[in-house]
Amino acid sequence: MIMAALIMLPQAVSAQKNNDEAEGLKVMSYNIRLGSANDGTNAWPMRYPATLEMIEDQAPDVFGVQEALSYQIYLIEENFRNYQSVGVGRENGKKEGEFMSIFWNKKTVSMLKWGTFWLSETPEKPSMGWDAACYRTATWALMKDKKTGKKFYFVNTHLDHKGKEAQKNGLKLIVDRIDAINPQGYPMVLTGDFNVNQHSDVYAELMKSGKLFDTFHKSRYRMAENGTYNSFEPESWTDNRIDHIFVSKQFSVQRYGILTPFYWTKKGRKDEYIVRHLSDHYPISTTLELPRLRSPQDWAQYGNYDKSNKDVKNAKVVFMGNSITSNWYRFHKEFFEQ
Repeated sequence: MIMAALIMLPQAVSAQKNNDEAEGLKVMSYNIRLGSANDGTNAWPMRYPATLEMIEDQAPDVFGVQEALSYQIYLIEENFRNYQSVGVGRENGKKEGEFMSIFWNKKTVSMLKWGTFWLSETPEKPSMGWDAACYRTATWALMKDKKTGKKFYFVNTHLDHKGKEAQKNGLKLIVDRIDAINPQGYPMVLTGDFNVNQHSDVYAELMKSGKLFDTFHKSRYRMAENGTYNSFEPESWTDNRIDHIFVSKQFSVQRYGILTPFYWTKKGRKDEYIVRHLSDHYPISTTLELPRLRSPQDWAQYGNYDKSNKDVKNAKVVFMGNSITSNWYRFHKEFFEQ
């Protein structure tokens, strides 16, 4: 017998939602813990009902999973017909090994194209890179938010747990490759289990680059009373966040949460129960928004306005003949594409 008890964000915080936030893009990252692991009473057959309830409760628009095996992917798709996923097994690029899959809600998001590459010196084929202990991949997708018509890249990965060079070079490879296939400068979301916390050199180097930002720090509202790794120990506490959701500067971040859902199982034959976690990692969730350009004041606050640029020739969109708008279009055409 399994009884799920999901800890929700406080109602007081939820009550502060306005119309803008309700239209935001909800993103989640979840290391699901591979189903074949010998976890005893924390094994996948015990955990999966509560995992499904958590996904139903959170209802993300897009989410990335790490460590998932093919039958775990299939289980989610079979139970949520409004979700679809892309991804490959990391061992052979087909069904073998762990998937770094991207799921999206077909009602709210469309997937335009996708691919997978390996975090190695030979990213186009299954391979281990640098000092990695395992094959590591990144799955990417160009997506479109149906609510706003805005396009964005979503990338999901799992960095190596041992190789320091593999962690550093793997993350750099992800950022560089997305830059290469993204000449339009679409916004980017990067989710995953990075196996490096917020105090690490790898994390610091990414933050220093200014290309991506941690939604933990950028969020307007935050509920994160723990780190993201629990080792299946209900009473464990840490401030280390090794699972992250990074975003490019175009996004504003409304909400961020480290989710701590749990479920109960019977302890022996007595009427006693024990608390258990859904995985050895907590899911993390964030609500994102792209700027909604309503007025010249909105455009001006995002900068890139140079008084010397009074006009932009052949601009597709110029509201009210305003030079700020023209200049915003000049530098950020992606916000006007539908």
